[in-house]
Amino acid sequence: MSQLHKILSVGRRSLVVLTIVGGLASLPARGATGKGEPMSYGEVKAFLAQHTPLHELTDGRGACVLVCPQWQGRVMTSSCDGPQGRSIGFVNRGFIEAGKPDPKFNNYGAEDRLWLAPEGGPFSLWFKPGDPQRFDHWYTPLALDEGAWTLVAPAPGEPLVMTRRMQFQNASATPFDLAVTRTVRLLTGQDLASLFGLAAAADLERPGVKRVAYETINTITNQGPPMTRDTGLVSIWILGMLNCGPASVILVPYRAGEEAKLGPVVKSDYFGPVPPERLKITPEAILFRADGKFRSKIGTSQRRARNVLGSIDFQSGLLSIAQFTMPDDPVRHDYVNNMWQVPQAHPYVGDVANSYNDGPTEPGGKGLGGFYEIESLSPAVALATGQSLTHHHRTIHVEADGAELARLAREILGVDLAAVRRAMLP
Repeated sequence: MSQLHKILSVGRRSLVVLTIVGGLASLPARGATGKGEPMSYGEVKAFLAQHTPLHELTDGRGACVLVCPQWQGRVMTSSCDGPQGRSIGFVNRGFIEAGKPDPKFNNYGAEDRLWLAPEGGPFSLWFKPGDPQRFDHWYTPLALDEGAWTLVAPAPGEPLVMTRRMQFQNASATPFDLAVTRTVRLLTGQDLASLFGLAAAADLERPGVKRVAYETINTITNQGPPMTRDTGLVSIWILGMLNCGPASVILVPYRAGEEAKLGPVVKSDYFGPVPPERLKITPEAILFRADGKFRSKIGTSQRRARNVLGSIDFQSGLLSIAQFTMPDDPVRHDYVNNMWQVPQAHPYVGDVANSYNDGPTEPGGKGLGGFYEIESLSPAVALATGQSLTHHHRTIHVEADGAELARLAREILGVDLAAVRRAMLP
């Protein structure tokens, strides 16, 4: 089997974001009504409909998924309980209401958006050739930040398929020409059984458990010259934006082992050192604050990454779990290095998964919107002309009681939520 076919097989195995809600819900101001109360899915849908065309997937049981082709094919938000249910995704009301494009990043929000990597380094897509890699020179490529996607008219009940042609260059002045396809579809009970096993799938179908489950299937096809490692490769990068909270903690299980053999447990110097009270390593997981007050980013390397990570908002009772499959040996595949740094000694030794906490970009400044992200990257492949790379990203939201939260956190992440609270919220 060729390397390309191996990577495509990996891509079909995907990332899963599982969100479970238990307890009182609390969203930030940008997701609130004028009275400061959390917005329902129906209210968010009505708000967004004033600004852009929308397309919706529903299953007749309360699951709703809201897609916006005009805003780069984003999945904006979803609900487990129809229009009256809570709106789960981060939606940046202030930016949308202002109606003014931002040259750095059109931050509409969204549970699922597609970017391409690397962000930094000699093959960066965010910095022009020769520019210093600092925030004042950081600009999201227009191909990722502007322009509507073409919606392939679906039959009733069928997945949404969107397409876009993207042309851009990297910091080494290498041009790229890609045909990109995004498909959004609801997941079935059979899909859930294959992802989590029969027992977990049965738990997700029990009376009293409400859920919404969908996936995006993201494919890039090289329409330009053959890609080479020497001039730069690209990776599919999927980012899920969730609402920050004062008691939110990101949970990242990792492969245990000696640092001399596997390297550091976590990479945490993307935007400078992270204060120790915000980042802790336990035998179970890496714990990282997600309160939107300190701009920082962490990653798990090819040697340390496991196929699960997540977060817990202790205030609202929101547990998020991301599950994704990797190559059998990620070290044998190229992963782009997103570090803002030139030169880079190893531009193809990078993170498999990341998480970002928003915050001011400089002392006294403002953040990008009060959110955090759980992210995955595909391997990078030297695509020949006409060859493709696919990455699946699945999102599942579940509303259940507190006992279900604790059980799922232990079963899927191997993390004791009570111990996490004691460590991060003394």
